[in-house]
Amino acid sequence: MTLDTDFVRAQFPAFSEPSLSGQAFFENAGGSYACGPVIARLERFYRSRKVQPYAPYEASRLAGAEMDEARQRLAAMLNVESDEVSFGPSTTQNTYVLAQAFRQWMRPGEAIVVTDQDHEANSGPWRRLAQDGIEIREWRLDPETGMLRLEDLENLLDENVRLVCFPHCSNVVGAVNPVVEIAAASHAAGAFVCVDGVSYAPHGFPDVGGMGPDIYLFSAYKTYGPHQGIMVIRRALGQLLPNQAHVFNGDVLYKRFTPAGPDHAQVAASAGMVDYFDALAAHHGIEGNAPTRAAGVHDLMRAHEAQLLQPLLDAVKARNSVRLIGPGDAASRAPTVALALNRPGVEAAAQLAERGIMAGGGDFYAVRPLTALGVDPDKGVLRLSFVHYTTRDEIDRLLNALDDIL
Repeated sequence: MTLDTDFVRAQFPAFSEPSLSGQAFFENAGGSYACGPVIARLERFYRSRKVQPYAPYEASRLAGAEMDEARQRLAAMLNVESDEVSFGPSTTQNTYVLAQAFRQWMRPGEAIVVTDQDHEANSGPWRRLAQDGIEIREWRLDPETGMLRLEDLENLLDENVRLVCFPHCSNVVGAVNPVVEIAAASHAAGAFVCVDGVSYAPHGFPDVGGMGPDIYLFSAYKTYGPHQGIMVIRRALGQLLPNQAHVFNGDVLYKRFTPAGPDHAQVAASAGMVDYFDALAAHHGIEGNAPTRAAGVHDLMRAHEAQLLQPLLDAVKARNSVRLIGPGDAASRAPTVALALNRPGVEAAAQLAERGIMAGGGDFYAVRPLTALGVDPDKGVLRLSFVHYTTRDEIDRLLNALDDIL
């Protein structure tokens, strides 16, 4: 089955926006375009639902119902229970709230494993717990390949480890880590698992229930939605950790780790992401229950992305002046391609912008992995990232622009 990119792009108002015409978007890892259903739901909420939700009058009832719909339908696609999904202002803030809960729950001398492959959001909050006597053990990447080795994790695990934190996919290395195997090894040692899915979820919603992590975090503004952090925390762990919300909300799992009131409109608009995924499934003849439809759309997206990604990887691997970070095989990575150059990445991004290519340069909050890889964070990298709505024509335009500047 082939992804119908004409149908896909028709679902995104950005592709008919005159101010964006003639430009190819290659900084999707920083935030994707919003799909039409999300924008429509957000506008409708602000027009006719912008009241305090869950009161008995109609506008309020509808506001609450739309917020509940978003949580329930996302949970179904992620293959978890509806109360195991909660919203927050960002993934970083969700992680800080979780870290506070673990700080209260853990005892000095117990340990958390973090990696140096992570975005700072799933590293920094946990590392700060060392101030409270919690041991922080670092699972280090291979400085040549950027990869994490499972055997290195196994050497760090013992009866003192309470939590293992790692990325599903690094936002600069791009390699897809084997969540199922890592979760299994961690659980066998008695540890819980926290996965940063921010850089993976844009390429298809994962089967969180089937993979086995206890916490899975991602950002809706990178999965075609509003600026919200979405967190799955499985019930067994969520009920074990101390309540971080108002005392009267502590018995409700999806409120337990949301200290402040949520952004009602953005929560409700998140249902538009599911509208979009369901539309993709229906258009491509993918049937079944919510997890099955999500899996079919995931595979469709990944197949399209891999087909476009390999020519880009081959083109940059052939250049002596460029260091490709992460694997050179499209099948084992996401289409987030970081290039270390002989000059600052932001300078190369500016040159691409002159040629109608929207890309980014810098450290991308990934100072630790860049340093571990021997890349000067002050120079950073040029990052080229795309998703399923990217076309072969845009890849060709990017390759031609790279020929000009590299």
